[in-house]
Amino acid sequence: MDKFDKKTYEIIRRLQNARLSLLGKQPFYAFLLLHMKFALDLSCETAYTDGTRIAFNPDFMDQISDKELEFVLKHEVLHAALGHPFRVQSDYDLDCYDRACDIVVNSNILYSSDMDIKSITLKNFGVMMNKTPSNQDGYKFTVEEVYKELLIATQKTNKSGKDKGGAKGEGEGNNSNGEIDDHSFWKGDDEDHIGRDTWLQRMIEATDIIKEGKESKGRGIIPAAVERIIEELKNPILDWKTILNEFVQEEICDYSFAPPDKRMEESPFFLPDFNEKDESVKDILFMIDTSGSMSNDQITECYSEIYGAIGQFGGKLQGKLGFFDAVVVEPVPFEDEEEFKIIRPKGGGGTSFDVIFDYVEKEMQDEPPVSIVVLTDGYAPFPEEARANGIPVLWIINNREVKPPWGKIARIVNDAP
Repeated sequence: MDKFDKKTYEIIRRLQNARLSLLGKQPFYAFLLLHMKFALDLSCETAYTDGTRIAFNPDFMDQISDKELEFVLKHEVLHAALGHPFRVQSDYDLDCYDRACDIVVNSNILYSSDMDIKSITLKNFGVMMNKTPSNQDGYKFTVEEVYKELLIATQKTNKSGKDKGGAKGEGEGNNSNGEIDDHSFWKGDDEDHIGRDTWLQRMIEATDIIKEGKESKGRGIIPAAVERIIEELKNPILDWKTILNEFVQEEICDYSFAPPDKRMEESPFFLPDFNEKDESVKDILFMIDTSGSMSNDQITECYSEIYGAIGQFGGKLQGKLGFFDAVVVEPVPFEDEEEFKIIRPKGGGGTSFDVIFDYVEKEMQDEPPVSIVVLTDGYAPFPEEARANGIPVLWIINNREVKPPWGKIARIVNDAP
């Protein structure tokens, strides 16, 4: 075995050991690295990823320890997972975008390493950039947000007559300006839409595996940016009429409530025009929260929104309207707007969601609703999903704080001051 072969073998061994080490300490990164190929590339001074592989200059690997190699692997795979190689736009200031990506990635690694500054420090390069120009932790922001802040800071520096290098350190505390990887291999958004979706699915899978294996105890498991992305996927703030439109069309077109792809659970896609169908949607159970925590205006708003939806669906939306607090006021059937108008709100006590499903189970077992739409502020314990007995449930929440743990979610939120 000649010298080059021995060196290549040693690099392979180090990479395998680093990935194995991460599996025990930070499995999220290790699972993502299973999707990465490794390569050696003399044209690069340090390392890079193109979203498919991680390439190293052999001389660069000689300069870093095994622990530092783990950081570089986390750095590169997180670039790919967060879609950085695919999100760059043709009109971007590439210097600002590259730094924004590094700030976000390094700060997220720091966050997932219990804020141990050594986790993002290389002996020959110093502490990696992890703060925004306003000295905020990068993990709190998206790349686009950090990019805009860096762009403004750079423009201000240029106008004041300072050199461009001055803007790099501005507001970044004791961050090093060293860059450990080459972003010139990134293709950009226009060339690869599939890459972002692929890595998104990989993040979801890695997160699910980790949560099934053990409970997360504080930091050290999932990077903050990933937690935020997964949370937004599960509980997006979308216009509730869009969600209701999809919800109702699924029933009219006889589509399954549970789509095959988890990422599409609450997405605002539209099925074929329901007005071309002869069928109507019957037996949707609308339940409006009239507990003491709901104001008269909020109850009226919920009532009005359903009334408007009936007209929106051109007589194809039929069902029952009930009210609940600690008990259920018997739902009243309606087939059109006129019948709906005469149903008046009742209630005013405490809130219990269990009473809805108790009522459905006991009083509607012969003709259960095809779906349940609950309009509420959500300030009550949510029952287990099994209580729905497979009936699709849409929670329409009138605030941004409450996050139902299951079912579809939409919001009626008044952001006016």
